[in-house]
Amino acid sequence: MGRPGKNRRARGETSGWAARPGSITLSPVLTSVDETSERLSAAGYLPSREIATAVFLADRLEKPILVEGPAGVGKTELANAFAAAGGRALVRLQCYEGLDDAKALYEWEYAKQLLYTQLLAGRIGETVRTATTLAEAADAIAAEGNVFFSERFLLPRPVLRAITSEAPALLLVDEIDKADPELEAFLLEVLSDWTVTVPEIGTIRARHVPRVVLTSNASRDLSDALKRRCLHLFIDFPSRERELAIVRARVPDAAEALARSVVGAVAKLRTLDLKKPPSISETLDWVRALAVLNAERLDPALLDDTLGLVLKYEADVARARERRGEVLAAAQLG
Repeated sequence: MGRPGKNRRARGETSGWAARPGSITLSPVLTSVDETSERLSAAGYLPSREIATAVFLADRLEKPILVEGPAGVGKTELANAFAAAGGRALVRLQCYEGLDDAKALYEWEYAKQLLYTQLLAGRIGETVRTATTLAEAADAIAAEGNVFFSERFLLPRPVLRAITSEAPALLLVDEIDKADPELEAFLLEVLSDWTVTVPEIGTIRARHVPRVVLTSNASRDLSDALKRRCLHLFIDFPSRERELAIVRARVPDAAEALARSVVGAVAKLRTLDLKKPPSISETLDWVRALAVLNAERLDPALLDDTLGLVLKYEADVARARERRGEVLAAAQLG
């Protein structure tokens, strides 16, 4: 079934989803930077003061936050913790090359439309029975309204789900740098007034102002317009002290000496010219694996046997083995 052109609803009427102009619910929850830090910690994320401040301001100012940094530093995890800290449902839009606004916004359930058309065939026949020309038949069907392009056939995608959510939501636009620049222009329109337009239905206004987190691994430059619209936060790999605190929180059963040894080794590995430096999650995996092996700390044999847990390219493993002595020395100092 094809898509109809713009109708009377698209010229200004709004759907049942839409709120009246000016009736968007404003709902900042976080009251201070310290409380934000406590809430993020309770959600399993240990923030720095800078991170807690950015999240607090994003909530209070109701502005999107663009989080940039290397892969594996916890950008997506921060969005999850932000949602939990604010009591919001997380709605995730995973970006990829070729993602356009239609795929991010909605799609029509054409199979359901076709089924309804078949079931209502008799009723459609009655509607056009008295028509003497094709034009009259078309007008008779049009008078019934846009029956087959209504909300019952609309399947919301992440952006529309976040805007129409009954409860306050957080929209995570993950790895926006992987999407085409055209998606940025679409998001700018949405983030400016929290409305979207579905041509067959009309303008849909958000029930609640969503919180929005955009993440980027900086694989390409984002537009200045998008950056101006957002608060900016850069997250790098954590210091040894902070990563050790993360390990203690996530792997509490690991021996202290083992945790320090692994954190020291990982810190050294990240200074090497690797294709993919170890992420925080890989540090945690390494600690868990060594704990299962009843290791007390890293030694040369364990390093060679388990490097594949943290380095995902053979060239990186080979380089780490070439610098084995330096890595082990860092582990001892850890």
